[in-house]
Amino acid sequence: MNTESRIERKLRERLLTAPRVAGDRLVLSDAVLRAALDGSRPLTAGERAALQASPLTTRRLRTLALQARAAASDAWHGSSGMLRAADSGQALLHLDTEDGWWRLHFVGAADARRVVLQLMPEAPFAARLLRARLHLRVVDGAGGEVLSGRLDPDGECECAWPFALDPAAHFQRHGAAFAVQPAR
Repeated sequence: MNTESRIERKLRERLLTAPRVAGDRLVLSDAVLRAALDGSRPLTAGERAALQASPLTTRRLRTLALQARAAASDAWHGSSGMLRAADSGQALLHLDTEDGWWRLHFVGAADARRVVLQLMPEAPFAARLLRARLHLRVVDGAGGEVLSGRLDPDGECECAWPFALDPAAHFQRHGAAFAVQPAR
């Protein structure tokens, strides 16, 4: 969208929402406004006229639209990451997803090795996932399951490392990639 059309849209929005009308009140319910926003029920001609005559109702429609946009932006369907080519010779301690919302930690050694999935607190969907206690899984680049479980209240899920090879060697042999996804 070019700058001029952005400015025009903002001016049009300001003209619709700025005026105050004496005795103005909400003339349409939130349910009616939400249905109009999601397209499940169009406004009738009378409702459209009432909306245009009520700046307060227009502001409420705008607020509901912004809430719906925010809710859609925190939807999460999966994240992926890669094992980087540079090898320092040290054991692999962690891997991050490309979006920066998840981290895999590798702790312990040999038979006592564990893998911990950590949800980063700045992820836009963090609060929703913690409340939902969604069942998650981590798979390697070949589809092998690295971890499966639900996040604890701290945003972590932990289990024993399920493979014979150490994490760096395992990921290198299995596509050098991993994915965090909702379990199906």
